Amino acid sequence: MTTQRPQPELATLRWEHETGSRIGRIVLNRPERLNALSVALMTEVVELCEWVNTQPEIRVVVFSGEGRAFTAGFDLNDFTGVYGGDNPRAGADLGRIMAETVTNMKALTIAAVHGHCVGGGVVLAASCDLRIAAVGTSFSIPEVDLGIPLAWGGVPRLVRELGPAIAKELILTCRPFDADEARQLRFLNNVVAGDELESTALELAASLANKPAFALTATKTHVNAVVEEIAGTGRNANDADTLVVALHDAESREVSAKYLASRSKSK
Repeated sequence: MTTQRPQPELATLRWEHETGSRIGRIVLNRPERLNALSVALMTEVVELCEWVNTQPEIRVVVFSGEGRAFTAGFDLNDFTGVYGGDNPRAGADLGRIMAETVTNMKALTIAAVHGHCVGGGVVLAASCDLRIAAVGTSFSIPEVDLGIPLAWGGVPRLVRELGPAIAKELILTCRPFDADEARQLRFLNNVVAGDELESTALELAASLANKPAFALTATKTHVNAVVEEIAGTGRNANDADTLVVALHDAESREVSAKYLASRSKSK
């Protein structure tokens, strides 16, 4: 007799699923920190997604954020501890592991984005199969201003979604872009009013969940295989090494320190 794997305990996420439903929801649940991607939160995403893979009734998972934002990106409170600890490479690699776990989920995934979607949050959204955003959502990729390259597999994901020229522009300039521009760039499937975001995402999830499971899985697998040929993520394990090197580069460290200091003063 097979023992069912227990659902992981969650402190930074919320899992929502009604008995008998084919739809689950993963809610980033650190609203006091604008759902910043802490080590604890990213670890829970990996554990919860792996658990969802053992639940065959779940065909679609909707990712969203509690409170005022989808996510403010990597939690800068964890910056020194992760990258300055005894094993900085392991900490630097956690974001990649999270993104690849989301991409490789058996269920289809929908990102329902609102408020702010910053840095690693853009990578998390790009890891989902489909993306919907509320009007007024602000996207930005500030890593270069922080003195580090975009990692976590973000570069190939954005290159294949946006094309190389636009990906370079947004990553290098760090300029914000809104939901309407993201839709025009084909990063988003739809933009809706804020009060319609949840219902629209769940309606899309329901329409997909009612389709044959084999066809859904086969199509997702096929498309993912094609995009891997366009811009593969296989070399992303080296992203962690690049981050560690950046944090030993004198100019990068100086820029990073100034950025963190400016953020502290603005709070």
